Amino acid sequence: MAASRNPYAEQAPVHPARFLHRLNPLGKLAAPLPAMILIVFTRDLATPLAFAVLALVLLFVGARLPAPTVAALVVGTPVGVAILGVTFGVWVDASRLDGASAAASVVLIEVGDWRFTLAAYLVGLTTALRVAAIVLLSLIAGLTTTGPELVRALVQNLRVPYRLGYTALAALRFVPRFRHELDVIRAAHRVRGIDTGRGPVAAVRRSISYAVPLLASAIRHAERVALAMEARAFGAHDTRTERIASRWRPRDSAFVALFWLVTAAIVWWGLLVV
Repeated sequence: MAASRNPYAEQAPVHPARFLHRLNPLGKLAAPLPAMILIVFTRDLATPLAFAVLALVLLFVGARLPAPTVAALVVGTPVGVAILGVTFGVWVDASRLDGASAAASVVLIEVGDWRFTLAAYLVGLTTALRVAAIVLLSLIAGLTTTGPELVRALVQNLRVPYRLGYTALAALRFVPRFRHELDVIRAAHRVRGIDTGRGPVAAVRRSISYAVPLLASAIRHAERVALAMEARAFGAHDTRTERIASRWRPRDSAFVALFWLVTAAIVWWGLLVV
């Protein structure tokens, strides 16, 4: 079985074309942030759609994505937007729609006195596109940055106290540890032939039976981590040396500036379309 990728170690070099992995995590957060804020206040279809397409292009070109992730983005994005458009459209107040528009006269679904019109769906679709655009823009950093990389960037570039940063990093490492412990507990139950049956009640019973040993394991692991940090004099000094440097380079500034220019161009284009 292939070894799993360790996000807490220094990452292997990637192809130069996958440039997002070579950027500073703070740059990948700062670049789409103005766009994400502006999308909240947009009311047209064109602007969030343009930002969603921009985010997808950047991810497909500049990120090293596994095939399931690519398929989820290609198929899941339009399907999710279409479904959310209906969900949000159902809750649109019909009295606030423009009754004189052509879309208001197109009835998609009619149940008794309630009518779901094309105008309501377009409002819901606009909201769904805003949500999708914000999520896709956040994935620019989310899919190309590991937790340790972000913590190192915060500590070294933004001068976040390392006591906070590396304590958070230690907490992040609890998640895969708990997943492994839960797998061990489940395997132990199967070996002992413990059978709680099927159905929702049995699922709750199994969860309760997993909770106690998992909690005990978590407490033991927390004690070991605390002792290890104390043995290494963690927090004894105001600063500490870094094994892996996180630098802000000219390419990070260029990426942020170029992204902000594209953001301004898209917003201006959206205003002209409206």
